[in-house]
Amino acid sequence: MPRPDLLKRLAIQTAERAEAKLLRRLRTLDNADGPWLDVGNGRLLSFCSNDYLGLAQHPQLVAALTRAARQGGVGSTSAHLICGHRTEHAELEEALAVWTGRERALLFSTGYMANLGVLQAVLARGDICVQDKLNHACLLDGAKLSGAELKRYPHADVAAAARQLATRPDAAALLATDGVFSMDGDVAPLRELAALCARDRASLLVDDAHGLGVLGEHGAGSVNAADLSQHEVPLLMATLGKALGCMGAFVAGPAALIDGLIQFARPYIYTTAMPPALAAAALESVQLAQTEDWRREKLAALIARFRHGAAELGLPLAASFSAIQPLLLGSADAALAAAQALERLGLLVSAIRPPTVPSGQARLRITLSATHEEAHVDRLLDALETLHLSVPQRAAPGDHV
Repeated sequence: MPRPDLLKRLAIQTAERAEAKLLRRLRTLDNADGPWLDVGNGRLLSFCSNDYLGLAQHPQLVAALTRAARQGGVGSTSAHLICGHRTEHAELEEALAVWTGRERALLFSTGYMANLGVLQAVLARGDICVQDKLNHACLLDGAKLSGAELKRYPHADVAAAARQLATRPDAAALLATDGVFSMDGDVAPLRELAALCARDRASLLVDDAHGLGVLGEHGAGSVNAADLSQHEVPLLMATLGKALGCMGAFVAGPAALIDGLIQFARPYIYTTAMPPALAAAALESVQLAQTEDWRREKLAALIARFRHGAAELGLPLAASFSAIQPLLLGSADAALAAAQALERLGLLVSAIRPPTVPSGQARLRITLSATHEEAHVDRLLDALETLHLSVPQRAAPGDHV
């Protein structure tokens, strides 16, 4: 039998996805101006950005980045452990640790790398990692790469998580969850999960990519909003590319965790450090996010306005009070058709389809930002009303991948 051709096999898989109308496509944007995006000859009002606080184009971030770039150049030129760790990185790590109430913080180039690094460093064969079924893909991938046994519980089901932990009572255990779930927008039952981990002597990891900057006192995140300490949540990951409008990520926790990650987290050790100018911009963003509470207040008001208007229209919204507002349509065809219809009306909203969400749970993922105005939300609601969307049949629970 001839050896299979890997690229030919990949092409077949891509063709099958295209046939199922699930093909992912790149979109090139010409310019961004707050929530407005220039695409070709058109201008679209975007409701699919993760720039929740509207900081990505803030002039103080731009000034901090350009000032640092003029002084030290663009690239860090090396991994952190060689000669890539600059003053800008160290200052940002310190500020992130203070903000989140942790002893130390460690920067990673992306959130995906941060989760791969922390899970691979703390877990080993023979351990157990228990995760929510709707966790982000990088948490699942990190557990698989670690060699630990991965067990998944139905979304937000603390009793089921307890049963999974009980299957391996003598194994070292980590329970990992998103803080705010990226496709559903709801918040994990963090206090209950923390109590479970304390009872069963498991460590708790929270990925707060979509909570940092938005939830908690001065935007310190979902863990802060749940009033959980470093002792209760010893492993905290969050990103710099969403509410903070920059790029990169960090892991925060006890000094022993950070010291261990420096030694054993391969995505940290073997990756070029983020540009120091970007770290300088992120530090400026951290300071703005903490002090400008009006951004969170405005965002909360826009979320309330959208949810009220959607309820009046009978739209099938998920039970989310975060900036992520999923409009559940069921079939991939319905979600894609709705997104295309909205684009013809000048609005950009992402159609999220399998395999990103389970089959039968396709949706429009509407995200709101402090850059939006009430008139923008009203325009979106008016457009959605014209689509005559109906509540889909309830789909069986499934897995995000």
